[in-house]
Amino acid sequence: MYQSWEELENECKKCTKCKLSNNRNSVVIGTGNKNAKIMFVGEGPGADEDMQGIPFVGKAGKLMDKAFEGVGIKREEVYIANIVKCRPPNNRNPEYEEAEACMEYLESQIKLINPEIIVLLGNVALKNILGKEYGITSSRGKWFEKDGIKHLPTFHPAALLRDETKKIDFWNDLKKLQFV
Repeated sequence: MYQSWEELENECKKCTKCKLSNNRNSVVIGTGNKNAKIMFVGEGPGADEDMQGIPFVGKAGKLMDKAFEGVGIKREEVYIANIVKCRPPNNRNPEYEEAEACMEYLESQIKLINPEIIVLLGNVALKNILGKEYGITSSRGKWFEKDGIKHLPTFHPAALLRDETKKIDFWNDLKKLQFV
């Protein structure tokens, strides 16, 4: 467990714990308020994120920003990270070993931020944080508590690009954060 942001970021930048490090342009650690009450966790960087070094800046991120704006969430007030810090090839889901290699980094981010709420964006985040027995369709929109932190699973914004019918559920889930 890393005790400071500097230590965590230095370790992430030189990480070679899994094969994802072989083809990365950037290590995408996270972005936002390091004292945020709300933290969002996705699965991993895509092509735009790998080039810019910032999570959720591509099409899915722009859709998430619109949803944030619509429900009154300011991106600079939350913290956004991913399960893995390097881009999986062809935007595939991270493999178990890749996610496991990065979990110490994410756990350190959670400890350093100490959020009240973690929004789990999609099945990969849900299964890696709450457990393999959970599924996004049956869990989204419901509150779970783990280690004194409330967790709210919802669809990954990329899923909304593939299936627009999920947008209303995503929107309604984000609205639950307005009272935090």
